Amino acid sequence: MNNRIEIKSISELLTIQNLNIPSYQRPYKWSTKNMSELLNDINDAMIKRKENSNIDFKYRVGTILLHNNDIDNTMDVIDGQQRIVSLLLILKYLEDCDFIQMNLENKSTQYNLYTNYVFVKDWFALKDDADKNAMRDAFKVLLEVVVITVNKLGEAFQLFDSQNSRGKSLYPHDLLKAYHLREMNDDLFEMKRVVEMWENWDSSHHEWNDIEYLFNSYLFPIINWAENNPTHIFTINDIDVFKGVKSTEIYPYALRTIKAMPVYQITEPFIAGKDFFLMVDYYLALLNYLKSNALRGFDDIKNIIENKSYNGTGFENCKELFYCILLCYYDRFKNLDSKVIRKLFSWAFMIRVDMKTLSHKTINKYAIGGDSSYSNRISMFYKILHSMKPNQISNLNIEITRINDSAQKEKWNPLYKDIKQLNGID
Repeated sequence: MNNRIEIKSISELLTIQNLNIPSYQRPYKWSTKNMSELLNDINDAMIKRKENSNIDFKYRVGTILLHNNDIDNTMDVIDGQQRIVSLLLILKYLEDCDFIQMNLENKSTQYNLYTNYVFVKDWFALKDDADKNAMRDAFKVLLEVVVITVNKLGEAFQLFDSQNSRGKSLYPHDLLKAYHLREMNDDLFEMKRVVEMWENWDSSHHEWNDIEYLFNSYLFPIINWAENNPTHIFTINDIDVFKGVKSTEIYPYALRTIKAMPVYQITEPFIAGKDFFLMVDYYLALLNYLKSNALRGFDDIKNIIENKSYNGTGFENCKELFYCILLCYYDRFKNLDSKVIRKLFSWAFMIRVDMKTLSHKTINKYAIGGDSSYSNRISMFYKILHSMKPNQISNLNIEITRINDSAQKEKWNPLYKDIKQLNGID
């Protein structure tokens, strides 16, 4: 069977033989808000078709990417699974149809399927049989999708990567996931393992999920700041930074990278494919370790961090900067020297006592260094990247004197006093 592109009605799509959502796909995550938007869009299209009396009017609900899996004799959904499952829930309510094959062991999938199905029932509660019949008819003659069928899994992920990188529907780490799955050369066993690993991380402990938080707040800023470049929100335009080195490359830098694996360094490349997932797993675990264990025995620092009177966005920005520089240092030298930790902490929090207001923009400038507006002008990330031994960091001189001790900063005088005491200054 050749690769092909077809336009199908939703009814035709949902009756494709052996349509399957493979185990390496992410769970079903659409919320009732997503379901409401889908139902309302369909309803609006039905009204428009009726008002215009145009039987040729069609409403296209997106593009579906399928892999023709000859080994398992299935049509595997590579892109569009959230929309497909949501349309199936609607059809399940309207008709007693069977679900396509999918992994229902995931608790998130089970919960979202149940809540969305209940929502569909409630949405139709005030509608009569004529409305329901009209919706059934819309699935056959009004709603359509573009279905792209690809024979090789690698080609499917390549197409997924290219078409989604031009849009805004996916997070950058979703595109990286697709890219590195493609680089695994159809090794379905390993693909299943790393996707399970990926989904286990995808449990939110922050305002973003762990993976996005890791890239956006730690890995990407460290790479930029270590080269004395300003950072920004990690977007789909930046994913080349984390595409790694192909295992087939024969250039000396690539051969050196291949030989170095599985030793990771944030500012150094890794091997594309499985090593990307192992690298993410490593840094998620390392960041969790540093946040939960690095300050054991440093009660003076912990008391400052946990002091509830030191609240506000600016203070939280300093905490994140501290853990970011701590991750950068530990990644380089694999030790938690007490002198270094105190210096890194003092460096990260002196910007708080320096400034009346403190934003991410100021943190960005401070991390690069060299600005005379701040007490410390050290390019700390750059220094760590280019140091050969830990004592090159422990011997740095961190300025503990405010550059401008104005009355406007009185709120942070207690923090300033704590930092001086931490460094043995009266």
